[in-house]
Amino acid sequence: MARPPGPTMRAMSLTQPAPAERRPLRLVDRPRPEPGAGDVLVRVEACGVCHTDLHIAEGDLAPRRADLIPGHQAVGVVAAAGSGVTTPPPGARVGVAWLHRACGRCEFCRRGLENLCVAALFTGYDVDGGFAEYMTAPADFVYPIPEAFAAIEAAPLLCAGIIGYRSLRLSQIAPGERLGLFGFGASAHLALQVARHWGCEVYVFTRSASHRALAASLGAAWTGGVEDTAPEAVDAGIVFAPSGRVVVDALSHLRPGGTLAVNAVHLDGIPAFAYARLYGERGLRSVANSTRADGHAFLALAAAVPLRPRVERCPLEEANDVLLRMKRGEIQGAAVLEIG
Repeated sequence: MARPPGPTMRAMSLTQPAPAERRPLRLVDRPRPEPGAGDVLVRVEACGVCHTDLHIAEGDLAPRRADLIPGHQAVGVVAAAGSGVTTPPPGARVGVAWLHRACGRCEFCRRGLENLCVAALFTGYDVDGGFAEYMTAPADFVYPIPEAFAAIEAAPLLCAGIIGYRSLRLSQIAPGERLGLFGFGASAHLALQVARHWGCEVYVFTRSASHRALAASLGAAWTGGVEDTAPEAVDAGIVFAPSGRVVVDALSHLRPGGTLAVNAVHLDGIPAFAYARLYGERGLRSVANSTRADGHAFLALAAAVPLRPRVERCPLEEANDVLLRMKRGEIQGAAVLEIG
């Protein structure tokens, strides 16, 4: 392929959404981006692959732009800074997450809910992300990476970890209570570790035998399918599977007065169900994005526990294979692309 003039980088680009079986990403040479005012240029070392990347690649989420570089769990080193940036300095280890920018002025931002900002932009969706050797991000929206984590371990913390932490909070689970996790991928395997740190008993509902084994190895008290009878009702639950049928089935495992949080940026639709499943002051709420406060709080907690992400490493050029394996439920823990 012809290389563009000037400094270049390798990247996996999405020209047009397509099923993962059709390998929608292609390896390209792109001009290396330059940081604008208030931005930093990050030399990417690793980038986690999220189920949201699969939704973007397959078009479940409506495309926002053409020739997009996905990826919103990037870890790297600040290579350069734009005008007005004093921190983080060049050489600092940073992470870039899903929330690329919020306006800071709208009603939601003023209330501390920048995750709901009406003008928010998202990494790897509205702007180019971390499936590349370099990327830019606003300096105010990157995170310092705790020394306890290598880049490959830190990458899944930046979305799977942060959104799992927000889901735990919105589920209203209290220390020592019983938590149900419905679906068991990258986010759930980190949320389980946080819940165990809080002294919670965790039930994991998943179809996959290998995922059940991983959950048990991480301290789950019980594993089974959503159609199985668990030993007890759960006090709170989180649905990670992008399935409305699972949401309905999960309600049958929730005690009266409990809350079920739905951690899904895309859901295939919730079928009609008997009101009795929701009755008893059960609560059902969605989880939408995350705030910088979530990110800073979670990364500090992750280092204190410390969390141990289970990671499958893959080179950048195998991103299509990772998306297909993710679609098939074959990833154990989190998948991370090694780049730098």
